[in-house]
Amino acid sequence: MSTAVDPNDLALFAHVADAGSFTRAADKLGLPKSTLSRRLSGLEALLGERLILRTTRRLTVTEFGAAVLEHARQVVAEVDGTLALAQHRQAQPSGHLRVSMPGDLALLALGGMLQQFVRDHPAVTLQLDLSPRRVDLIAENFDLALRMGDLPDDTHLSARRLAWFSASLFASPDWVAAHGLPAHPDELIAPARDWRALAVAGQSGEPLPWRLERPVEGAGTEAPVQRWQGLPAARMLANSPAVLLQMARAGVGLALVGDFFAAPYVHAGELVRVLPDWRSPPAPAWAVFPERRLMPAKTRAFIDALAAVLAPCREPGADVCGGSCPGPGGQPFLPRPGG
Repeated sequence: MSTAVDPNDLALFAHVADAGSFTRAADKLGLPKSTLSRRLSGLEALLGERLILRTTRRLTVTEFGAAVLEHARQVVAEVDGTLALAQHRQAQPSGHLRVSMPGDLALLALGGMLQQFVRDHPAVTLQLDLSPRRVDLIAENFDLALRMGDLPDDTHLSARRLAWFSASLFASPDWVAAHGLPAHPDELIAPARDWRALAVAGQSGEPLPWRLERPVEGAGTEAPVQRWQGLPAARMLANSPAVLLQMARAGVGLALVGDFFAAPYVHAGELVRVLPDWRSPPAPAWAVFPERRLMPAKTRAFIDALAAVLAPCREPGADVCGGSCPGPGGQPFLPRPGG
């Protein structure tokens, strides 16, 4: 005799026995009465004995059926327990959450959000990977990654765009008082001037060029912006925008860094925006996660928290430095202005 008993058939047997009627059990389960009868007959044939004696008025569980019914009810209890666990996890985020994100983004913009998420979800263990490498979400079992720029096509991953980030030129008020303000980006590469550029270094250590654009008034759709690209002589190179931002705050030089990162210091008077009409082209920020029909509650809660703190940058071209300062979730880990 085959031992390949379908647990679903055992569960159906338990429902029929407890209901005392094929009709009542079928109504409760939302199945045709004929399907229940056929599945139960198949189970009896597999086990080699009758489980239920059928008459026109009632059903009677056999002695063998009573012994099997104990196991069948355990199957139902296990299924109900699994469903309850799933429902609880959907209502209450829990479990281990692995997230990959750029270290500068976590340091400069998401400190308060991360602290609040840990407080709000004590059943979630948050593990952050802040290395610059591009992790393999599926192979390395990550739940989520924050990525910048255009995304490659990948049928195994899904993505939600959270924000658009632009960058501007920033310097301290003391630096501006000592060096003045350029009227056009071309002045940044004029040999007669030393603007003390603080530049982002590429992977091979070379400075990345500054790319800026500004709206053209009265222009049609053919040329909505004026673009400029140049490479000022760099007095300092670093592959960390967070370091460049702090050097600019200290009056060391002029840095091209993200508006969202610099906004708290602009509003505190520690930084001023240089060439305010010019900004870098906006780049999208994405939450990327494995393709799943049902997203775990822990992942959904983290993405919602990210979307809330990055809301000032939801649309391309949003001026977070000219508008209100990012809320408490956007305050940096770094010492507060004046601290």
